[in-house]
Amino acid sequence: MLLAKKLFKYYLLMILIFFMGRLALFILYFERFSQNGENYWLSFLYGLKMDTIVASMLLIVPLLLLSFSPSSWQRVINGILRLYFVLVFGFLIYMENATFPFFNQYDVRPNFKFVEYLEYPVEVFNMLMADFKLPLTIAFVMIGLFAWIFMRQTKESFIAILQTPLKSRMIWFFPLALLLFMGIRSSFGHRPANISDAMYSSNRILNEVTKNSLYSVGYAIYANKQYATKAIKLYGKMPIEEALQRMQQHLGIGGNDLNSSSPFARLEKSHFPTQKRKNLVIFLQESLGYQFITPEITPQLLKLKEEGLWFDNAYSNGTRSVRGIAGITSGFLAVAGKGVVKRTKSQQNFFTFASLLKPLGYHNLFLYGGEARFDNMRSWFLGNGFDEIIEQKDYQNPAYIATWGVSDEDLAHKANERFTQLYAEKKPFAALMFSSSNHTPFDIPKGRIKEVKEGERCVENAVKYADYAIGKFFEEAKNLPYYKDTIFVVVADHNIRVYGDDVVPVNMFHIPALILGEGIKAQHYSQLASQPDILATALDYLGRDFTYPILGHSIFSKDKTNLNLMQFNETYALRIDNQIAIIQPNQPAKTYAYKAEHLHPMPHNVTLERDALAFVLGLNYLYEKERYK
Repeated sequence: MLLAKKLFKYYLLMILIFFMGRLALFILYFERFSQNGENYWLSFLYGLKMDTIVASMLLIVPLLLLSFSPSSWQRVINGILRLYFVLVFGFLIYMENATFPFFNQYDVRPNFKFVEYLEYPVEVFNMLMADFKLPLTIAFVMIGLFAWIFMRQTKESFIAILQTPLKSRMIWFFPLALLLFMGIRSSFGHRPANISDAMYSSNRILNEVTKNSLYSVGYAIYANKQYATKAIKLYGKMPIEEALQRMQQHLGIGGNDLNSSSPFARLEKSHFPTQKRKNLVIFLQESLGYQFITPEITPQLLKLKEEGLWFDNAYSNGTRSVRGIAGITSGFLAVAGKGVVKRTKSQQNFFTFASLLKPLGYHNLFLYGGEARFDNMRSWFLGNGFDEIIEQKDYQNPAYIATWGVSDEDLAHKANERFTQLYAEKKPFAALMFSSSNHTPFDIPKGRIKEVKEGERCVENAVKYADYAIGKFFEEAKNLPYYKDTIFVVVADHNIRVYGDDVVPVNMFHIPALILGEGIKAQHYSQLASQPDILATALDYLGRDFTYPILGHSIFSKDKTNLNLMQFNETYALRIDNQIAIIQPNQPAKTYAYKAEHLHPMPHNVTLERDALAFVLGLNYLYEKERYK
């Protein structure tokens, strides 16, 4: 009985910590779900199920030690369990505190993003110190206070239990183990409960409040490791031949052999044929959402907008840089789990514009202000056709060094310098420039811009500085010889913060994109476009016929379709014109109409929902079988 009472006491304490965190989120974000007509009080009921799963898991170790440890070990086991619970409760307090700034930043509870960048401790530490001093201080004060009180109050906490006969404790083990098993499973159905049980509402924010942060992180880590084999099946089943056929049909890519080494490779003839070998420069902008395209924040980009092809309705693949990199350099859509930039089977022989142009004598380079090892970019670029990497160590006397590397203006100047050298050597080149200034903690040099918010480190000022660097780059480039023979692309990788109440906040995937260069007619393209479409259009302007597998088309192609696939955490949204099918693991697919920048439920479009599943399974197949080349 003592054993059961002790474990139940600690279970209640864990539940209390989780409840307080959920209640605070509930109050903070109440306005964002209170008007949707659903019973938001169920958040606490379904949330209790999530919390019970975690608490039951954490009580397994104490149950084993208290049930099977000899009485002669009582002092040692008592010390171990006191330390165990200090660490457990300290970590739970930390996670609940960390949930608030993470939610504020990403509009979700902690997920895989929370742990993904721990392999880059210097960058992460600098960002945390710059942006999150107060939340960290509060969290560690609370942890320290709890540890001090707990250790003072529990000196003999487990001794009485360990002094009871071993046989009696072993007998108690079985019913208690059964209870914990039931708590972990939290379901009498065919499958145990999982994170999808928290998604009871059509309002995404209410679902996030319902989740448990520790479970959310743990599930994300597990799922990212299992996508290739198990987790991908959670979306649904479909013969791979059917999946590829559906993809080909919607992408306007027909007649290809599904069993070939590259089912989507086809010949695309240029609409601007020329014998001249034109250069290609893509200036990828970190976190530049379309909502920032205003005269006050992006005057330089708006000026350039009138000089080339401007995409009014371009949308990103996902919410991470690696998704944008894959979209704009390889024309690939977002694969479930880790992006292809970071996955093992795509480190060589994966299609990129560099691998396409390399046989034509192009020198391909990647230019970045930070360290190229970040997000595995160095390995991916060098393994897939790029000849040269320019990163932070290659800048001499930079104008400004920020948390993530040298400033965007240093990147712009270095790029023009290197492009001029290559042009003088009569080497055609293709380059990806990747900005970094518009990234938390929004550390930018002083005196370059009239700040939108004076004296603040904020996204508006960082975007305006990034825009300033774009202006500087083109101002200098237009006076250099290489400019007249170069096609330029300015495009964002994703938005700064993808937030909203919809299951997928589609409007926050809207990004600016511009293609310009000598001879390019100034015009606006108002149809739906993806990052692969932008890459295909830029290659079209090079004036050569190419054979490639890009999952998109030049806007000048009769095969161009109004399609975009968006990944938001584990959720996928396939958009065809203004109908959107959404699929999630272990959840029935749903169909929405996209109107006034919001999703509106509509009757199931089973065909479209099957098409969305086809893209998720088909993309995974192309990666796993190495058939994107």
